Amino acid sequence: MQGLAGYVLRRLLFLPVTLLIVSFATFYVTRWAPGDPISVYSAQYRDPEAFDRARHKYGFDKPIVQQYGIWLRNVALDGDFGGSFRYRQHTIPEVLGPKIWVSVRLSLYAFVVAFVIGIPAGILAAVKQGTWLDPFIIGTFLLFQSIPILVAVPLLVLVFAAQLHWLPPGGFDGILSRSMIIPTLALSLPGIAGIARLARVTTLGTLGDDFVRTARAKGLDEFTVVSRHVARNSVVPVMTTVIGLSMVGLIEGAFFTETLLGIPGVGRFTYEAVQSQDYNVILAIVLLLTTAFVIANLLVDLALAVIDPRIRVSGGTGR
Repeated sequence: MQGLAGYVLRRLLFLPVTLLIVSFATFYVTRWAPGDPISVYSAQYRDPEAFDRARHKYGFDKPIVQQYGIWLRNVALDGDFGGSFRYRQHTIPEVLGPKIWVSVRLSLYAFVVAFVIGIPAGILAAVKQGTWLDPFIIGTFLLFQSIPILVAVPLLVLVFAAQLHWLPPGGFDGILSRSMIIPTLALSLPGIAGIARLARVTTLGTLGDDFVRTARAKGLDEFTVVSRHVARNSVVPVMTTVIGLSMVGLIEGAFFTETLLGIPGVGRFTYEAVQSQDYNVILAIVLLLTTAFVIANLLVDLALAVIDPRIRVSGGTGR
């Protein structure tokens, strides 16, 4: 099968293979990690016989390959990720669903802020090459990028909450509340530098193309040339390179941001699951994040064909 449809089909067929490899690696690591989830499940009870019964109930007394086969069969056939050792009255999807919705909206805000600021900043830096504005723009955002999340979040709380009293210092009052401003800034600021630098490089390459010289020869003003012709061709490689990598950075940053600010999202939930050796929850989160990462990259590839009609996918390669 040729063309875009064949490319999409091949990517979708490769998704189960990716999930199989990632899930087995995660399953293996969690089973050999230090600590015993049965001690969490048993709470205050310390009867060795009760421990053995619990291990038998959850299959921890079987070989690891057999444990993985049972878990994989339950997930594939019934959508059963197993029970959570901490939330025994609810299934994992019931507990995880609301937290995913919080993190998705927070990540979406951070994406929008990073791209809305990063792409125009990079284009402006390229247009102003040779002036003081070029290194000033890139240097400013590189400064933000160099600050770790663990340092950035307390600094933002100190400035906007403790000193200026503009924003709450933490908590979660709703996804459209002021409590989302600090985590959105903490997640988006480190990524702006990468977007701006790539947009600057692609814009510098585009400024010398023939169609740009033709547009200027027609008498179009510089703003029209940059906004209509240069910017569109600069966005394509930025989307191709940055969006997939940005997802990794957002997921990593969410672990610290949500934990420090008390936001009930996936990042904080994952941190709590790791602390309590809640293996089934960890496996479910890893599978969901891997699926989201692969699908997001596929959607980016499809979006490129819409943004730039010159892109055609044939045999899995851009032409």
